[in-house]
Amino acid sequence: MDFRLLIRHRLKEMGTEQRDLAAAAKVTESYISQLLTGKKAPPAPERTDIYDKMETFLRLPAGKLAMLADRLRTDALKRKLVDPPAPLFKEVRELILGKCEPGKEQSVRAILEKEPFGALERLVTQKLLDVVKRVTKEESDDEDWLRLVARLTDRTYEQMRVIVLEFLEADIFNVSVDNCVTFLDPLIESWDIDLATFGMEIVLNRHLAPGHPKKFGFVELEPAASVDEEPGLQAFLEDPDLRGDATAKEIEFLKKLRFTLERPTPLYYYRELQNLRDPLHFRRATREEKRVTQRRR
Repeated sequence: MDFRLLIRHRLKEMGTEQRDLAAAAKVTESYISQLLTGKKAPPAPERTDIYDKMETFLRLPAGKLAMLADRLRTDALKRKLVDPPAPLFKEVRELILGKCEPGKEQSVRAILEKEPFGALERLVTQKLLDVVKRVTKEESDDEDWLRLVARLTDRTYEQMRVIVLEFLEADIFNVSVDNCVTFLDPLIESWDIDLATFGMEIVLNRHLAPGHPKKFGFVELEPAASVDEEPGLQAFLEDPDLRGDATAKEIEFLKKLRFTLERPTPLYYYRELQNLRDPLHFRRATREEKRVTQRRR
């Protein structure tokens, strides 16, 4: 039994309607209808809680719908790879260009018009999508955030849950105008690109995605100059009693320690290793600290 047939079968057995399933899954009735008619592809199981909610409501084994949805998605992907990609919608390009640094807009526009859906357009669009999708994925479990974006784009909370699922599935080959209006437009304040190095800077709306501007480089960089190992570190590594069962990651950490005046002894590295392993010296990051760290990357 396939994904859509199983859901229809259970709805009929239970004598219930699509709108009841939609309410249980906290999505729109229209979305459920489009899932069951094949107009919408089922979302990736790892990106949503919709299958858990649907399975609970339909009294199905945990993971059943997710497994069938994944199988359906795999078959659809195989068919999709045969078809050539379509260019971006004109409205999508205009929205992206409208966010470009004013001093660069004309230069970028000239390149895009000369080479539609070429390397530059794909690069810029993909990077903007990557950044906004990362923020959206991090915030997708935050009901307050979803309701705020819903108000900004004149949508309901249930509609927003559906649109998030669709947006996280989007890529440069199928991003829609609706995706861009809902997420790229409010989340991205501006972006700039160095046409010589293709380095990009993306500034996000601080009300929806606080944090520093995202910077990306695309030029080849020389490897960092090698630094001679400290004599004390060499002696520490050569002494099995001091080194013990130090892991590769721990040794790499010790190698990165830098000193300006006095030289550390082998015993210093032994104690540093013990400090690194002592849980009393560390605490778990809070959820908010984790989110701030992710936004800075």
